[in-house]
Amino acid sequence: MNDNTAGRARPQIRKVAVDDVPVLRHRGGALRTVLGPANAGATSGFMGLARLEPGEFVNEHYHPYSEEFVLLISGRITVRLDGEPVELATRQGLLIPVDVRHRLENTGTEPAELVYHLGPLAPRPDLGHVDTEELPHPELAPAAAGGRR
Repeated sequence: MNDNTAGRARPQIRKVAVDDVPVLRHRGGALRTVLGPANAGATSGFMGLARLEPGEFVNEHYHPYSEEFVLLISGRITVRLDGEPVELATRQGLLIPVDVRHRLENTGTEPAELVYHLGPLAPRPDLGHVDTEELPHPELAPAAAGGRR
C-alpha cells in the first residue's frame, strides 16, 4: 500500500455485461446504460451503448450539467448540434459540450452502434436530461426513472 491508499477500503469493482442491462426505447433506438450509479456504483458519470436501425433517432435533448462523449463503433450517423448536422463515420468520436442540444440520427442504410459517456453527473437524476422535442415512444418510458436517463 502507498500513502494514498493506507487505511482506505478498496472500492467494489463491478463488471456488467451489455446483455444483462435492460434496453430503453422511449427516446428512440435501443439504449442501454451499461455502467452507471444504479448498476455499477459510478459516482462521476455513466456509460452506455446505443443501437440505431436505419431511420431511427434519439430525440433532441441537452444536458445542463454533463458533457457527452460519443464513439461510433459501426455504421454512420448524423448528430445535430443546435440544429447543425455533423456526420460521424465508424471509429470517429465527438464531444458534445454542456447545454448543447443534440439529436442522433441513423441516416444510413445499416444499423449503427455507438458508445456514449456522460459526466459529471447532475445533482439529481431528474436534472440531468432535458428533452427539447417529443419522445418518439413515451409509452415505453420507465416509471421509476420518470423517463429520465
